[in-house]
Amino acid sequence: FPSCQKRFYTRARIFFQTMLELGGIIILGIFAQWLAWRFRVPSILPLIITGLIMGPLSTLWSADGNKWIEPIFDETTQEGLFPNRSLFYFVSLAIGIILFEGGLTLKRSEIRGVGPAILKLITIGSLVTFVGGGLAAHFLMNLSWQISFLFSGLIIVTGPTVIAPILQNVPLTRNVATVLKWEGILIDPIGALVAVLVFEFIVSGGGVSFTSTALFTFLKIIVTGVVLGAGTAYGLFYLIKKELVPHYLLNVFTLALVLLAFVGSDALAHESGLLTVVIMGMVLGNLEVPRLKEILSFKESLSVLLISVLFVLLAANIDLKDLQLLLDVRELWLFLFIVFILGPVGVFLSTRGSGLSWAEKTFISWMGPRGIVAAGVASLFGLILTTSGVPGGQYITPLVFMIVLGTVLLNATTARAVARSLGVIQSASDGILFIGANQAALLIAKYLQKTGRHVVLVDSNETYVKNAVEEGLEAFNINIYTDELSEHFELVDMGYLIAMTASQQVNEYAVQKYQRLFGEKGTFRLLTASEMRLHPEQLPAQGIFSYTDDFLNINEVARDYSEIHEEPLKDRAHFEKLMKQLSKEENKIPLFLKMPDGFLEILVPDMKKFPIGEGYALVYLGQPL
Repeated sequence: FPSCQKRFYTRARIFFQTMLELGGIIILGIFAQWLAWRFRVPSILPLIITGLIMGPLSTLWSADGNKWIEPIFDETTQEGLFPNRSLFYFVSLAIGIILFEGGLTLKRSEIRGVGPAILKLITIGSLVTFVGGGLAAHFLMNLSWQISFLFSGLIIVTGPTVIAPILQNVPLTRNVATVLKWEGILIDPIGALVAVLVFEFIVSGGGVSFTSTALFTFLKIIVTGVVLGAGTAYGLFYLIKKELVPHYLLNVFTLALVLLAFVGSDALAHESGLLTVVIMGMVLGNLEVPRLKEILSFKESLSVLLISVLFVLLAANIDLKDLQLLLDVRELWLFLFIVFILGPVGVFLSTRGSGLSWAEKTFISWMGPRGIVAAGVASLFGLILTTSGVPGGQYITPLVFMIVLGTVLLNATTARAVARSLGVIQSASDGILFIGANQAALLIAKYLQKTGRHVVLVDSNETYVKNAVEEGLEAFNINIYTDELSEHFELVDMGYLIAMTASQQVNEYAVQKYQRLFGEKGTFRLLTASEMRLHPEQLPAQGIFSYTDDFLNINEVARDYSEIHEEPLKDRAHFEKLMKQLSKEENKIPLFLKMPDGFLEILVPDMKKFPIGEGYALVYLGQPL
């Protein structure tokens, strides 16, 4: 009886301790995400620091000298969360889900003009990093060739989870932002694949037998990833389009299918899962999938949770003795070589003849933060090599984490300053954001786009958005009551906001919430029927266009007379005469004052500040004069 009682209390203690650790990891991870949002830094920074404090650093002050969070279960001490290699199976599945969500955001329309540069970056750039990083690790750290090239394979990958917050907070030029976004997502499976091939070479002992099968293994992984990923995406598209999946199961069904594709792909070709889910996400994201926004929203929330848990777990899994290895000054030289020499060489070789400017190439070469894939795979390989007694294996995890933490800290703190000094930051926010993609908004947006302005339309109506895209406009299906709008890096150059929906509440909410973010040069909305009856001095300062036409009027005119005209002006008297004439006619609505240099000014109640004369024009919608 005493032995049974002892076993019961031991198991109860392990159960409650495990429950406490799992709950604590989630709580700490989400709190770290909040800190990252509050102080506008990539979430990886507070997440890794939290993991290090709760893991290796906690042994310095804990009563028994053990970690507060021990990710891997120890049979001797009966402490830890994941037995054997189950932690890394969980890491692999979680990374697969994160990369699938990233693939969903990759649109073909974004890469016009920079597609060849992206392709070269993930091929030539990867090769430069692999060869150069391996040579540097060997000669600077005196590591074996195998361990050196395993390290260089792991640092090929950049971190899309780190790049994304930087793109959202720094208004980069569109070419630079697009290259960084695509390269960060596409290079992850490539880097993981290279690292796996080198790892297999090490554990198999290398030799001719491995070399003869390496090419076959590589091709098998590529073919499996592309075929299975694209096939699964088209299969899911068919099921959704034919409404064979109920609405309430759509998100979890998609998640299950992603996991099935990942596991099935790995069963067919070892380590092909990451490539499969990226291809699946890319294909699905470029199809006209009904309710795709719901899937993406669910995956984004899930990715935030998984990233929060993963980084805390992986950082906590490092031992204090591994951190002490980083006290060697040689690691500093290795880090400086990778960031200041290897990065620029790879980028400039990859972007030759790409049309990117010298400043754009320099900034892209500066931005090389590593992320979750590098940290996760390094933790797995480091543990296996260390327990197998492979010389130098103990360096893999701490070296990769040094690169991850160092590059993230460097890029997150200097991105804006470097972008501004190189001139790749958008200094003039002249883009125009339309809230509403109705017929009138489409006509006005098309006119503005023809004048050279960057115009984006946002609407919660999928049909309106689809019509806008078919008209050659940039449009997003977004609910403005969520925070999704503020997360689109494509909108960083928006300086004007025009709310043109049928709902007064939506228009007022959009103006109130987003005027600082997207309307620094002007925020406007349609007036309501009751507001139009007010005295001119009582009209809202944010009114737009004629001040005598509400949503119904302007859309009726857009329907019956779908043309925008420019009437040359002689002087102010001519302008005022035309404005009175247009206000009396129901089928003509004044929109803008066109300046001699082609710039458009939105009409406001008091136009006396503009010295109207020769070269000016009145832009109006409707029946020609």
